[in-house]
Amino acid sequence: MIWLIGSKGMLGSEIARQLTEKHISWVGSDRDVDISDPQALLNFADSHDTSAGCTGRTASNGKVPEKITWVINCAAYTAVDKAESDAELAKILNEDGPRNIARATRKIGAKLIHISTDYVFDGTGSVPYTETMEKKPLGVYGVTKAAGEDAVEKEMTQYYILRTAWLYGFDGKNFVYTMTKLMNDRDALNVVSDQKGTPTCAMDLAAAIIKIIETSDKAPGLFGKKSAIPYGVYHFTNLGETTWFEFARRIYELGKRFGRIQSDCSVNPCTTEEYPTPAKRPAYSVLDKSKIQNALRIKIPSWEESLEKFIKSPRFEIK
Repeated sequence: MIWLIGSKGMLGSEIARQLTEKHISWVGSDRDVDISDPQALLNFADSHDTSAGCTGRTASNGKVPEKITWVINCAAYTAVDKAESDAELAKILNEDGPRNIARATRKIGAKLIHISTDYVFDGTGSVPYTETMEKKPLGVYGVTKAAGEDAVEKEMTQYYILRTAWLYGFDGKNFVYTMTKLMNDRDALNVVSDQKGTPTCAMDLAAAIIKIIETSDKAPGLFGKKSAIPYGVYHFTNLGETTWFEFARRIYELGKRFGRIQSDCSVNPCTTEEYPTPAKRPAYSVLDKSKIQNALRIKIPSWEESLEKFIKSPRFEIK
């Protein structure tokens, strides 16, 4: 059984949907379980591990007993700018929380998939970042997420850390929904054109996360034929690279084509200097995905392909 932490967030909701569609047993927690409280995590795990204390093939409720064998951590403090003035809470959720989750995961004998970010790099590079490149976070958000990775790596060995970037999905606020709404309300928009990265559709990231579980040969009896993939750090975004301006322009084109945008709006480029924010953004945060593609033997869709699929989906609904 899979324990999905942060199950009501944008990525967590998508993972939950796909797990349910694939008939994979899972249990979720969100703000109801405080990840800053180690005992709260253990109490939740104990209360949902139906295999505990069961000596026969069925539990007292008549169901086949299940043990939590995987933990997926999607919980995080993601308000990048607000983190600059809310560093204590960012640390609790992005560093202390993952440490507590890793300890609990290790204690119950499960494996951990932890979600991280491109913000662990400073963005001064010019070629896609590999998993082994040195972490140099810029602001509070990046610093706390990097520390969260370190905490996971220190506390256990059976883990997968997945760094992603520019994430959007059907559940919750994101850049695609924000742009679509603004393009319907305004005649013109200025969007930063000197920051480069890769958008990531939550549908694709969720599928990769589940693929890790399905292909792991470290969880006997859960799935059918499997091939092992090494524990460690992996990068996952869609393929290709773009700027926020080019991303927004493509949103406008697709939005007009599929009836999501009814108004005419001029999308114009601007510089980071012209659009200052409390937290400094990486100028270049493209991640190299070759490691996860080779390990899982998957072909990751391009960001353009996934964006079109997202915008024309009947699930598209601005939150």
